[in-house]
Amino acid sequence: MTDQKKEEYISSYISKLLRKQFGRGPQSCQTTVTKNHLVTYIRGFLSPMEDILLEYGQNKYVDYARNVIITHLLDEIKGVVQVTLGVEAVEYYHDWNLPNNSGVLIFDLDTESGQEYNSDVDIQRVELEVGRISFMVEKVPDQIKTYPISPSIYLIERSGILIQIEKALIEKGFENELKFTKDELEKRYFHRDGRFEDIFNKSVMDIFIDWNFKKDKSIMAIILRA
Repeated sequence: MTDQKKEEYISSYISKLLRKQFGRGPQSCQTTVTKNHLVTYIRGFLSPMEDILLEYGQNKYVDYARNVIITHLLDEIKGVVQVTLGVEAVEYYHDWNLPNNSGVLIFDLDTESGQEYNSDVDIQRVELEVGRISFMVEKVPDQIKTYPISPSIYLIERSGILIQIEKALIEKGFENELKFTKDELEKRYFHRDGRFEDIFNKSVMDIFIDWNFKKDKSIMAIILRA
């Protein structure tokens, strides 16, 4: 099976799995594998129940329920990735943009699988901008790494991002509340104040952010208009 066929197979599997669990599948589901990352970008995916909850402004409940179900499904998807690509997914992340009706699944792979994408974007400018916005919300991360996945997808990994009060909230069991609050706050700043369209010279369609609080680490996915 060619690399493209493998990506298509994983996309198809995820699409069918979402349809089975939520009663409605996504309009599009596209997987890209580049070196140590697998990224699946999902569009047009809201279940009838979620649609009604959003109409009544219950975004928090949609976010919480989807987080529980998707986290459960990620273990199954991880197995499919392992069988299809022959590599293990050691970490995974997901995030959703409910107003845009889109989402992303991100897997860190233990072995290089896909081909490297060589970007001509000024990566230093990307990381300086991510550091600048991060400082407006909390602090400049200890380390920022950028992984170009394709001409329209860039992953940015931030390590050492949590401030003391956030660490204290996590220790006291307020992890979900902190994640929901950070999700709203950080995305608002990155969308409103980020100069990414100037840096990438393309329109930004989506910015997704997820965290691994135990490792004090965050993954961002910037989706650009092709």
